[in-house]
Amino acid sequence: MISVVLAAYKGEKYIAEQVKSILPQLGENDELVISDDFPQGKTYEAVEDIINSDSRVRYIQGKGQGLIKNFENAISNAKGDYIFLSDQDDIWLDGKVKAVMAEFDKGALVVMHNADIVDGELKKTGETAFGVNKAGTGIIRNIIKNSYQGSCMAFSAELNKYILPFPENLPMHDQWIGLMGEKHGKVSLIEDSYLLYRRHGENASGNGSTLMQKIKWRLAIAGSLLK
Repeated sequence: MISVVLAAYKGEKYIAEQVKSILPQLGENDELVISDDFPQGKTYEAVEDIINSDSRVRYIQGKGQGLIKNFENAISNAKGDYIFLSDQDDIWLDGKVKAVMAEFDKGALVVMHNADIVDGELKKTGETAFGVNKAGTGIIRNIIKNSYQGSCMAFSAELNKYILPFPENLPMHDQWIGLMGEKHGKVSLIEDSYLLYRRHGENASGNGSTLMQKIKWRLAIAGSLLK
């Protein structure tokens, strides 16, 4: 069984398009868990028809504690053997689930594929996620400069016992999941693109953190890995 976990926050502009790109790739026993961190907004309204017409879609309320905790909430509520992370504003491309599951069949604990970076209207910029992030495995290199991008990632639910609950002071959830995947098993990278990664100036991830904050984050995540 596959669980897609989607962390939403004021996602009404793009979320229906994203959900419609996900569901055709899921089987009848799979699920899409939408954790809404701003339930008083219009996110539910944007996907209400889909929720009411497709029993695979589960809508839950987040805890209002930010993106990382919202993903933790969604993952904690997932029932699947394999968990796919999803942002609210991207587009899944055909073949994503099939390609990722093939890597799990080869023994991977975490899988990450490439993505084409697009603007708000889905026009390709010519950049890819792997190119921009200089994607690669390696615990030390991904502590120093993270290349794990959650919207392109999936992992075996076996990893939950290691990653949950998320440690405090994480820089990002995807970095933690990727690093724990490396610590406890195999991480597989897929060079092919299976996502349109939308950059539109309203993305929930990303921030203007200071150098000191970045240093503290790296020390914190390194300490958590050693526990």
